[in-house]
Amino acid sequence: MPALCRDCLTCFPTGARCPACRSPRILAHPELETLAIAHMDCDAFYASVEKRDNPTLRDQPVIVGGGTRGVVSTCCYLARIHGVRSAMPMFQALKLCPQAVVVKPRFAAYTEASRAIRAMMEELTPAIEPLSLDEAFLDLTGTQRLHGHPPAVMLARLTRDMEVQLGLTGSIGLSHNKYLAKIASDLDKPRGFSIIGKAETEEFLKPRSVRVIWGVGTATQAALEQAGIRTIADLLRWSRQDLGARFGQMGDRLYSLARGQDTRRVNRDEKLKSISKETTFNEDTADPDLLDGHIWRLSEQVADRAKAKQLSGRTVTLKLKRTDFQTLTRRHTLADPTQLTDRIYRAARDLFIHAPPGPFRLIGVGISDLAPESEADLSGDLLDPDADRRARAERAADAIRARFGAEAIIKGRALR
Repeated sequence: MPALCRDCLTCFPTGARCPACRSPRILAHPELETLAIAHMDCDAFYASVEKRDNPTLRDQPVIVGGGTRGVVSTCCYLARIHGVRSAMPMFQALKLCPQAVVVKPRFAAYTEASRAIRAMMEELTPAIEPLSLDEAFLDLTGTQRLHGHPPAVMLARLTRDMEVQLGLTGSIGLSHNKYLAKIASDLDKPRGFSIIGKAETEEFLKPRSVRVIWGVGTATQAALEQAGIRTIADLLRWSRQDLGARFGQMGDRLYSLARGQDTRRVNRDEKLKSISKETTFNEDTADPDLLDGHIWRLSEQVADRAKAKQLSGRTVTLKLKRTDFQTLTRRHTLADPTQLTDRIYRAARDLFIHAPPGPFRLIGVGISDLAPESEADLSGDLLDPDADRRARAERAADAIRARFGAEAIIKGRALR
């Protein structure tokens, strides 16, 4: 059986330890040298960046997220041992792990790390489909002739280089399609590398819960359980026609994925549709000055992410959630796309002024109808003669922050 040492990248016939470096981190599989579709998922990415940049956090449980009424963006594995999970309300997370250190997200740092990882991926293959800052599909079909090694070796080298050069770890899933590669990447986190081969696909899937199917959430799982379907093996007993009759279009998808069939290609051109940021308040508020300050800070964060991704947006969205959890969404389309904090803020502020009164428990700002930054802010604002001056000032402030740090210049409005 072909085997690979994940530490020194030596390939050898078989064995429990590497014959070259004696490492026990061995990857062995009958299809090790032939599979080429991979999913790379960074391990607790935001928290890992925080620990890397602040070594005093290394041995502490870290939660990245908002205040006591916010949610967990991510958390390190020490916090996960206590039951903390992504998207969990912060108050619940702190009940489970009261000793955790809560860190506010630093998206500029995460974007920078993501770009460095993406550059490493680009050295392996041009066929990369990012799903977020910290995960992506890769298709290494046909790259063995270029690199002189099968895809598995190059993927092991990728995660090794990430750890050595960037101080970040990731887990690899390798299979014959995207669906199975994504499942595999979650099997052995952190620092994992798992393989699901063609020959074992059906036997691997049979005992698994239907929740393993990409897109099956709590509501779909409940509907499946009402039909007596709890595992993939249960699904395999249904015909395509019967699943279609019971679950509509979802039925056809369930039929294929239960058999490990996924014909989607790794699509490099998969485009981001929107950029947004929101915050949940510790206490409901209707204070217009406080809310205005939040709109500015959120606009600034959205603009920073747009600039980092070299994108701009034509439509500005304001999201508000009231105390009864009713969500209000308002949108405004600009004359041309923008990536400037000032324009995003002014559009969002105008939407807020005309929105129903609070109090609110959540506020969010976003841009959509995305375009390249080369198309951003071309026409200016004929009704606002100071707009061009403010735009130049913002670009100058960006240059100063890039050189001296994010805290070098802070708007008074951001301190509200």
